[in-house]
Amino acid sequence: MNTTRTAVTVVGSINLDLIATSERLPTAGETIGGAVLSEQPGGKGANQAAAAARLGGRARMVGAVGRDSAGQRMLDALGAAGVDTSDVTVLTEPIGTALIVVDRDGENQIVVCPGANAHLSLDGVEFGPEETVLCQLEVGLPVVLEAARKAQGFFVLNAAPAMDLPAKLLQRCDLVIVNESEYALIPALAEAKLVAVTYGGEGSAMFEQGRKVAEAPSVAVEVANTVGAGDAFCAALVLALRSGLDYAAALSVANAVGADAVGDPSSQPDLAQLGQYLEQTASASDAR
Repeated sequence: MNTTRTAVTVVGSINLDLIATSERLPTAGETIGGAVLSEQPGGKGANQAAAAARLGGRARMVGAVGRDSAGQRMLDALGAAGVDTSDVTVLTEPIGTALIVVDRDGENQIVVCPGANAHLSLDGVEFGPEETVLCQLEVGLPVVLEAARKAQGFFVLNAAPAMDLPAKLLQRCDLVIVNESEYALIPALAEAKLVAVTYGGEGSAMFEQGRKVAEAPSVAVEVANTVGAGDAFCAALVLALRSGLDYAAALSVANAVGADAVGDPSSQPDLAQLGQYLEQTASASDAR
């Protein structure tokens, strides 16, 4: 594995997560009492940037926050994780907010209020040829399209939340990352050049133009919170692939990182260096 620190620039959302932890998720029209409320840094973009930095990448965040105390807290959290926040814009709009309900098994329901994320602009933002650019779909599609156009190097899209994607965007993607539900909701992904699909407890797989070319099993873990697990997986997979690992090894490492994140109640969990997960998965493979 190449030990040079991979440069990852994340273009995406920065949110304040308001999390209610309850025994179970409510049904439509139902009120449930006895939940515990917490606030923490979140947003798919920020989660992925924080994970990339903690795993050992050189992470830069391009996003927007509000000019309020919550916005400053989100910036402080990214900085503490080791993320370069010089391209995060501070706007008059309020911070993006995610309202999350998590049950005792770690399953969740999420409603996102975009706030400042809806006003993100890439004016003046440039990307170098050595940078991997990682986007999601919690910011406006025009911003993602602009990032894809401006990116000079490896371009990755975490296509979440699922939506119809323009053909020109998919053609630009060097890698698309989705979960199995998103893969089913976006039929055009069957023609994409490279797609990584996560299957929760069933592991993950890599597809080239709809043909499975690699897969890796999941890592058993006690679930605390699934909110940031997919984001940690995305960051780890990008770093692993860009470090020179083959598809199966990269998926294994990303699965191990995702499992670590599932066992942590935070949306931006503390993580080890990527090399430690590589050693862990190599040892597990040798033991089988």
